[in-house]
Amino acid sequence: MLDLIKKSYLCTPMDRMDGYIVDLKGMTDDAVSHRWVLMGDFFSAVQGKEISNGQVDVALRVKRTSEAFDLEFQYEGVVEVECDRCLEPMDQPIQGTCSLRAKLGEEDDDDGELITVAETPGTLDLAWHLYEMLALEIPIRHVHADGECNPNVMECLKPQNAEKPVDPRWAALEALKTKINK
Repeated sequence: MLDLIKKSYLCTPMDRMDGYIVDLKGMTDDAVSHRWVLMGDFFSAVQGKEISNGQVDVALRVKRTSEAFDLEFQYEGVVEVECDRCLEPMDQPIQGTCSLRAKLGEEDDDDGELITVAETPGTLDLAWHLYEMLALEIPIRHVHADGECNPNVMECLKPQNAEKPVDPRWAALEALKTKINK
């Protein structure tokens, strides 16, 4: 899928979130690549609201510059979200790219454009950043394709055409309206 892949990490229950830490301070090369396959254990551990499950391949390339570290992500896969119409789980394909910029400093900070990582330990935990990247790829409206929603829910959503007795005053107005339109 992605040509940036050199290392492969799969999330296991014992090291749920440790596999998403990148050692910036210890980088010996000018560029380092990582690969993850984010699956159910990852989404359970993050406990985000939008995505409950999925399988997404993520490739990261970290490039050291003279002032900072440029992190370039590429991802592709499927996440499980709740259908807006029937509230049942549905698969939502996602793919995209994202860039982050980080530098080493005195204490951890994230101003939205630049992430500052404390010199000690000099590592960046990417778990929440990965989750947010994927959540932002989900369309605002996500519904099953026609005919795939829960049929019981769809039956409840159909308008009920029960005949209600018409107030005689409205019936008289309707008759007047019909007479005028002739």
